[in-house]
Amino acid sequence: MGQEMASSGIRRAAANAAPTSGVTSVPAVAAPPRVGEQIQRLRAERRMTLDDLSRAAGVSKSMLSEIERDKANPTIAVAWRLTNALGVSLDSLFAPQKTPEAIAVSGPHEIPTLSGHDAKYQLRVWGPIELAGKFEWYELTLQPGGALVSNAHEPGTREHLTVLQGSVEIEAAGATKRLKSADTARYVADEPHAIRNAGKGEAKALLVVIHG
Repeated sequence: MGQEMASSGIRRAAANAAPTSGVTSVPAVAAPPRVGEQIQRLRAERRMTLDDLSRAAGVSKSMLSEIERDKANPTIAVAWRLTNALGVSLDSLFAPQKTPEAIAVSGPHEIPTLSGHDAKYQLRVWGPIELAGKFEWYELTLQPGGALVSNAHEPGTREHLTVLQGSVEIEAAGATKRLKSADTARYVADEPHAIRNAGKGEAKALLVVIHG
Protein backbone atom coordinates (compact mmCIF):
# COMPACT_ATOMS: atom_id res chain seq x y z
CA MET A 1 0.00 0.00 0.00
CA GLY A 2 2.77 2.38 0.98
CA GLN A 3 4.66 1.60 -2.25
CA GLU A 4 1.48 2.12 -4.34
CA MET A 5 0.87 5.52 -2.72
CA ALA A 6 4.50 6.49 -3.26
CA SER A 7 4.35 5.39 -6.91
CA SER A 8 1.08 7.28 -7.40
CA GLY A 9 2.64 10.41 -5.91
CA ILE A 10 5.65 10.11 -8.23
CA ARG A 11 3.36 9.73 -11.27
CA ARG A 12 1.33 12.80 -10.24
CA ALA A 13 4.50 14.83 -9.73
CA ALA A 14 5.81 13.73 -13.11
CA ALA A 15 2.51 14.62 -14.77
CA ASN A 16 2.51 18.08 -13.20
CA ALA A 17 6.13 18.78 -14.05
CA ALA A 18 6.83 20.97 -17.10
CA PRO A 19 7.93 18.92 -20.10
CA THR A 20 11.58 19.18 -20.99
CA SER A 21 13.29 18.77 -24.32
CA GLY A 22 16.76 18.29 -22.95
CA VAL A 23 17.58 21.99 -23.41
CA THR A 24 18.22 24.11 -20.35
CA SER A 25 16.53 27.51 -20.53
CA VAL A 26 18.82 30.48 -20.10
CA PRO A 27 17.53 33.70 -18.57
CA ALA A 28 17.51 36.70 -20.89
CA VAL A 29 20.58 38.89 -20.60
CA ALA A 30 20.29 42.64 -21.00
CA ALA A 31 22.13 44.13 -23.97
CA PRO A 32 25.45 45.76 -23.05
CA PRO A 33 25.43 49.57 -22.80
CA ARG A 34 26.36 51.54 -25.92
CA VAL A 35 29.21 53.47 -24.33
CA GLY A 36 30.09 55.24 -27.58
CA GLU A 37 26.56 56.59 -27.98
CA GLN A 38 26.60 57.81 -24.38
CA ILE A 39 29.85 59.70 -24.96
CA GLN A 40 28.46 61.22 -28.18
CA ARG A 41 25.33 62.34 -26.36
CA LEU A 42 27.23 63.86 -23.44
CA ARG A 43 29.68 65.62 -25.77
CA ALA A 44 26.89 67.03 -27.94
CA GLU A 45 24.95 68.23 -24.89
CA ARG A 46 28.04 70.22 -23.87
CA ARG A 47 28.52 71.51 -27.43
CA MET A 48 32.03 70.07 -27.55
CA THR A 49 33.67 69.04 -30.81
CA LEU A 50 35.75 65.88 -31.16
CA ASP A 51 38.84 68.09 -30.96
CA ASP A 52 37.59 69.75 -27.76
CA LEU A 53 37.01 66.46 -25.96
CA SER A 54 40.19 64.92 -27.35
CA ARG A 55 42.29 67.75 -25.90
CA ALA A 56 40.40 67.91 -22.60
CA ALA A 57 40.64 64.16 -21.98
CA GLY A 58 44.09 63.54 -23.44
CA VAL A 59 42.66 60.91 -25.81
CA SER A 60 43.59 60.92 -29.50
CA LYS A 61 40.89 62.15 -31.88
CA SER A 62 41.10 58.94 -33.95
CA MET A 63 40.60 56.75 -30.86
CA LEU A 64 37.73 58.94 -29.64
CA SER A 65 36.05 58.70 -33.04
CA GLU A 66 36.25 54.90 -33.00
CA ILE A 67 34.89 54.77 -29.44
CA GLU A 68 31.94 57.02 -30.33
CA ARG A 69 31.09 54.81 -33.31
CA ASP A 70 31.29 51.71 -31.07
CA LYS A 71 34.15 50.33 -33.15
CA ALA A 72 36.39 50.23 -30.09
CA ASN A 73 35.76 49.84 -26.36
CA PRO A 74 37.58 52.23 -24.01
CA THR A 75 39.65 50.91 -21.15
CA ILE A 76 38.61 51.94 -17.65
CA ALA A 77 41.45 54.49 -17.62
CA VAL A 78 40.33 56.03 -20.92
CA ALA A 79 36.67 55.99 -19.85
CA TRP A 80 37.63 57.75 -16.61
CA ARG A 81 39.52 60.48 -18.51
CA LEU A 82 36.57 61.00 -20.84
CA THR A 83 33.96 61.21 -18.08
CA ASN A 84 36.24 63.51 -16.07
CA ALA A 85 36.54 65.83 -19.08
CA LEU A 86 32.75 65.69 -19.56
CA GLY A 87 32.12 66.42 -15.88
CA VAL A 88 30.13 63.26 -15.16
CA SER A 89 30.68 60.12 -13.11
CA LEU A 90 32.01 56.92 -14.63
CA ASP A 91 28.70 55.22 -13.74
CA SER A 92 26.82 57.53 -16.09
CA LEU A 93 28.33 55.75 -19.10
CA PHE A 94 26.59 52.55 -18.09
CA ALA A 95 23.24 53.99 -17.00
CA PRO A 96 20.26 52.53 -18.92
CA GLN A 97 18.67 54.86 -21.45
CA LYS A 98 14.99 55.76 -21.45
CA THR A 99 12.78 54.12 -24.05
CA PRO A 100 12.56 56.56 -26.98
CA GLU A 101 9.22 58.20 -27.71
CA ALA A 102 7.28 57.13 -30.80
CA ILE A 103 7.38 60.74 -31.99
CA ALA A 104 9.99 63.00 -30.40
CA VAL A 105 9.60 66.73 -31.01
CA SER A 106 12.32 69.31 -30.34
CA GLY A 107 11.51 72.99 -30.06
CA PRO A 108 13.78 75.66 -31.58
CA HIS A 109 15.37 76.36 -28.19
CA GLU A 110 16.36 72.67 -27.86
CA ILE A 111 18.45 72.58 -31.06
CA PRO A 112 22.18 72.78 -30.17
CA THR A 113 23.98 75.71 -31.78
CA LEU A 114 27.72 76.06 -32.32
CA SER A 115 29.27 79.46 -33.04
CA GLY A 116 32.70 80.39 -34.36
CA HIS A 117 35.12 82.29 -32.17
CA ASP A 118 34.79 85.33 -34.44
CA ALA A 119 30.98 84.97 -34.43
CA LYS A 120 30.98 84.96 -38.24
CA TYR A 121 29.55 81.47 -38.56
CA GLN A 122 26.89 79.49 -36.75
CA LEU A 123 25.99 75.80 -36.98
CA ARG A 124 22.56 74.58 -35.87
CA VAL A 125 22.75 70.84 -35.21
CA TRP A 126 19.63 69.38 -36.83
CA GLY A 127 20.76 65.75 -36.77
CA PRO A 128 19.95 63.49 -33.79
CA ILE A 129 22.71 63.13 -31.22
CA GLU A 130 22.87 59.35 -31.55
CA LEU A 131 24.01 59.68 -35.19
CA ALA A 132 26.85 62.11 -34.39
CA GLY A 133 30.10 60.82 -35.86
CA LYS A 134 28.20 58.76 -38.43
CA PHE A 135 25.66 60.92 -40.26
CA GLU A 136 25.18 64.58 -39.38
CA TRP A 137 23.30 67.53 -40.81
CA TYR A 138 23.45 71.19 -39.95
CA GLU A 139 22.10 74.58 -40.91
CA LEU A 140 25.18 76.70 -41.56
CA THR A 141 24.92 80.49 -41.38
CA LEU A 142 27.86 82.59 -42.58
CA GLN A 143 28.11 86.32 -42.02
CA PRO A 144 29.89 88.44 -44.68
CA GLY A 145 33.56 87.47 -44.55
CA GLY A 146 32.76 84.38 -42.48
CA ALA A 147 34.17 80.92 -43.11
CA LEU A 148 33.94 77.42 -41.67
CA VAL A 149 37.43 75.94 -41.99
CA SER A 150 37.75 72.26 -41.05
CA ASN A 151 40.55 69.79 -40.53
CA ALA A 152 40.43 66.41 -42.25
CA HIS A 153 37.69 64.08 -41.01
CA GLU A 154 37.93 60.27 -40.94
CA PRO A 155 39.05 58.56 -44.18
CA GLY A 156 36.16 58.22 -46.62
CA THR A 157 34.14 61.11 -45.16
CA ARG A 158 32.18 63.23 -47.65
CA GLU A 159 30.17 66.42 -47.27
CA HIS A 160 27.10 67.54 -49.20
CA LEU A 161 26.18 71.22 -49.10
CA THR A 162 23.10 72.94 -50.54
CA VAL A 163 23.00 76.74 -50.57
CA LEU A 164 19.72 78.10 -49.18
CA GLN A 165 20.55 81.81 -49.33
CA GLY A 166 23.36 83.94 -50.73
CA SER A 167 26.51 82.48 -52.28
CA VAL A 168 29.37 80.41 -50.88
CA GLU A 169 32.75 79.16 -52.00
CA ILE A 170 33.91 75.59 -51.37
CA GLU A 171 37.58 74.64 -51.07
CA ALA A 172 38.33 70.91 -51.12
CA ALA A 173 40.93 68.56 -52.59
CA GLY A 174 42.90 71.48 -54.03
CA ALA A 175 39.91 72.83 -55.97
CA THR A 176 37.61 75.82 -55.47
CA LYS A 177 33.97 76.15 -56.57
CA ARG A 178 31.53 79.02 -56.15
CA LEU A 179 27.87 78.17 -55.51
CA LYS A 180 24.73 80.30 -55.68
CA SER A 181 21.37 79.75 -54.01
CA ALA A 182 19.87 76.27 -54.74
CA ASP A 183 23.23 74.85 -55.92
CA THR A 184 24.52 71.65 -54.29
CA ALA A 185 28.17 70.61 -53.93
CA ARG A 186 29.46 67.15 -52.96
CA TYR A 187 33.11 66.82 -52.01
CA VAL A 188 35.71 64.84 -50.09
CA ALA A 189 36.12 65.87 -46.46
CA ASP A 190 38.91 63.53 -45.35
CA GLU A 191 41.42 66.31 -45.95
CA PRO A 192 41.37 69.99 -44.95
CA HIS A 193 38.44 71.88 -46.50
CA ALA A 194 36.57 75.16 -46.13
CA ILE A 195 33.19 76.80 -46.75
CA ARG A 196 33.33 80.59 -47.20
CA ASN A 197 30.74 83.31 -47.66
CA ALA A 198 31.39 84.59 -51.19
CA GLY A 199 28.86 87.43 -51.12
CA LYS A 200 28.19 90.70 -49.34
CA GLY A 201 25.16 89.49 -47.40
CA GLU A 202 24.40 86.63 -45.02
CA ALA A 203 24.62 83.13 -46.50
CA LYS A 204 22.79 80.01 -45.34
CA ALA A 205 23.31 76.39 -46.35
CA LEU A 206 22.26 72.87 -45.44
CA LEU A 207 25.39 70.85 -44.64
CA VAL A 208 25.30 67.05 -44.52
CA VAL A 209 28.35 65.08 -43.30
CA ILE A 210 28.57 61.34 -43.97
CA HIS A 211 31.51 59.89 -42.06
CA GLY A 212 33.67 57.15 -43.54
